[in-house]
Amino acid sequence: MTQQEIIEILHDWNLWKKDIQAGVKRSFYLEKLKKMLQNEQIVVITGARRSGKSFIMRQLAKDLVKNGIEKNRILIINFEDPRFSQLNTSLLQKIYKTYLEVLRPQKRPYLFLDEVHEVEKWEKWVLTMHELKKAHITVSGSNAKLLSRELATLLTGRHLDMSVYPLSFREFLQFNTISLKDILDLVAREIEIKGFLMNYFETGAFPEVVLRENKKEILLTYFNDLLEKDLLKRYRVRKAEKLKELLRFYLSNISSLITFRSLEKFLGVSTDTIEKFSNYFTNTYLLFFVKRFSYKIKEQEKSPRKVYAIDPGLANAVGFKFSQNIGRIAENVVFLELLRKKEKNPYIELYYWKDQQHKEVDFVIKEKNEIKQLIQVCWNIAGIKTRQREVGSLFKAMNELKQGQGLIITSDFEGKETIKNKKIIFIPLWKWLFEN
Repeated sequence: MTQQEIIEILHDWNLWKKDIQAGVKRSFYLEKLKKMLQNEQIVVITGARRSGKSFIMRQLAKDLVKNGIEKNRILIINFEDPRFSQLNTSLLQKIYKTYLEVLRPQKRPYLFLDEVHEVEKWEKWVLTMHELKKAHITVSGSNAKLLSRELATLLTGRHLDMSVYPLSFREFLQFNTISLKDILDLVAREIEIKGFLMNYFETGAFPEVVLRENKKEILLTYFNDLLEKDLLKRYRVRKAEKLKELLRFYLSNISSLITFRSLEKFLGVSTDTIEKFSNYFTNTYLLFFVKRFSYKIKEQEKSPRKVYAIDPGLANAVGFKFSQNIGRIAENVVFLELLRKKEKNPYIELYYWKDQQHKEVDFVIKEKNEIKQLIQVCWNIAGIKTRQREVGSLFKAMNELKQGQGLIITSDFEGKETIKNKKIIFIPLWKWLFEN
């Protein structure tokens, strides 16, 4: 590529001579990135395709300019731009050299490498740049395993990580121009907020989907992109139809217990293949598998796992009928909120609990070596039998794990119940999502 071609591409992604689109501000991620950048480490942003990584990087770049950094000290390279062909470190070096010659920054530049895993052996180039203090470096990628493997081998102790997820419910309301100052505002607009929660359940929280009208078409496009670019192409999958079939099965069975062995007959492929495909899904942030809580590691590994999707809208678009699965979607939404909580506190671990009599509690939250909270999700707790079952399971887990308090998240019911000096709190999901 010539210098002229490179500069023409870079001009489209940078704010040297024009403004760049940075989307709706996502304050939590932006503030966290600003703090990470001060540590003089390589900043690594990971997350699902279309979850907003690129826009958050641009928000950081614009914030730097707002706070006095010269525009020519910022270089954003989008490696998914099809005009960059034959991606390798030689091209990366040429892009950087061209930037230095044309923009001539007087101080150490801020370098943003978007979807960097598209570049073969990128980590060696980044490490060299970091060690020589040539640039402040922020990279993004949508494949957890590729990034973690490369970072673990060369960048150990030299990087800070941040995962980006689709919008929280608070962010979802913000994107829909709903401003809530406190819990009083929330309660006053309860009916309206519940309506937005149903939209959140149905079409999900990918930023572009929330802002656009043709939501299902966009979600199906995302699904196809994830399949083709992040799964089939990247992993060179030969049994493409089996992989698609497995992914659709998982998305149709979110918040359900699964075992790889039980899917062997269903799919007609080996347990090893199912496990391998499932790892691909977690590496690309499409799915998450939660283990059963046990103090015995062997028991954790042998037990079924619960599967959750990165976005309820994606599950609805690809997997099943929305109206028939509200309870499972609610549980998936709670899981995603707990993942965001884990982003704030990396010591948090998530499990589910189940005993020999098949009593089950949806979430066990562990921090370091201590159980912090038990959460049960029950969308419709009005029925006497349902309430007895859910409360009974939670109470049993509270006894076993020595917890004095448990939480049941519902659609509407709010209240408290005390059983043998143990307190159970009921809270509607819309209120828990706001307070959490």
